[in-house]
Amino acid sequence: MTPADCDPSARPATAEHDTVGRIVAIMARLRDPERGCEWDCAQTFATIAPYTIEEAYEVADAIERGDIGDLKDELGDLLLQVVFHSRIAEEAGYFDLSNVVDAISDKMERRHPHIFGDAEVGGHHLWEQVKAAERRQRPGQGGALAGVALGLPALARAEKLQKRAGRVGFDWPDAIGPRNKIDEELAEIAQATTDAERFDEVGDLLFSVVNWARHLGVDAEAALRAANGKFERRFNAMEAEDATFADRTLAEQETAWQRVKAAE
Repeated sequence: MTPADCDPSARPATAEHDTVGRIVAIMARLRDPERGCEWDCAQTFATIAPYTIEEAYEVADAIERGDIGDLKDELGDLLLQVVFHSRIAEEAGYFDLSNVVDAISDKMERRHPHIFGDAEVGGHHLWEQVKAAERRQRPGQGGALAGVALGLPALARAEKLQKRAGRVGFDWPDAIGPRNKIDEELAEIAQATTDAERFDEVGDLLFSVVNWARHLGVDAEAALRAANGKFERRFNAMEAEDATFADRTLAEQETAWQRVKAAE
């Protein structure tokens, strides 16, 4: 083995270097029942799914941090998830990676008829029309809420469900309705007498907050992610400036919080 075999940057950029074929071959080797990796061989669609979600979030995190080098690595990790799932499917006789690529290529051409077909105008509205038509062709998938993935983060899924309902007219005309609904849900939480009731009403409150944010043009998932980051940043700053922070009274900790907040 030469250094060029280990260092991709040392290889000449030739057509013979099949980057996708290489990772497919690596995964096939890892999943080999006799010579593969014990951990990789034991995985299923279900056990890999959490890693797939995690890698997608790490891609988003690299983008948010503006770290292009990390973005390259995280995109590779996400691609590995696609290859992993495709390999499991191939072994079961369902499909392989080439089928996955063909399917998304067909979909992209189908949903852009103004680019690849004879439609005169395009845009997001046309995309949604084509997508809705595809859902209607699937058994049991014709409803307005069909196809909203269960695996989405709860806030993001709530927003998608609300948008879908809005397309058939089931929506507030403006932000006033969902804002008033928040007050209603807060009152119902205060009136709840059991843990089960509180659980249910808090869920309704969060759903209403997402609805209000949507009407204000705010991405609730992104907003909460930003708020998490802001809290983490400020809390870390408080701990960094005071080694005995945990021993402080709540009033002292609040003073420190306000000081850190004002310094941003």
